Amino acid sequence: MSFANALQKAIQKVNQIPGIGVDVTYQRVSTGSYNAATGKVRDSSTDTTVKGVFTDVNNREVSDLVQADDRKCMVAANSLSNVPTTFDRIAYGGVTYQIISVKTVSQAGIDLSYELFLRA
Repeated sequence: MSFANALQKAIQKVNQIPGIGVDVTYQRVSTGSYNAATGKVRDSSTDTTVKGVFTDVNNREVSDLVQADDRKCMVAANSLSNVPTTFDRIAYGGVTYQIISVKTVSQAGIDLSYELFLRA
């Protein structure tokens, strides 16, 4: 077993421990059909419940893209079937967050987790 596989299994086991992380809804957004009457494109989404760990953005991470009041959510890569994009959303506690940026944590070519920068 490679080191990356061992890390991925460890992350998966930690996600199964009660009290670690919260259930969040990952919404994979895809472009839907065009509505000629309104002139808008309707988006469709596929929802997946995953464990996520929320933290605040620290001052070093604030940039032109990331604001001080944004939040971060860390999710295990193996809990999603695709890499999150900035078109996707995270819903938790009655708030839907837009994904502003995605940082992928990888080891030996295997994605271990995604750090999602979120904006309400």
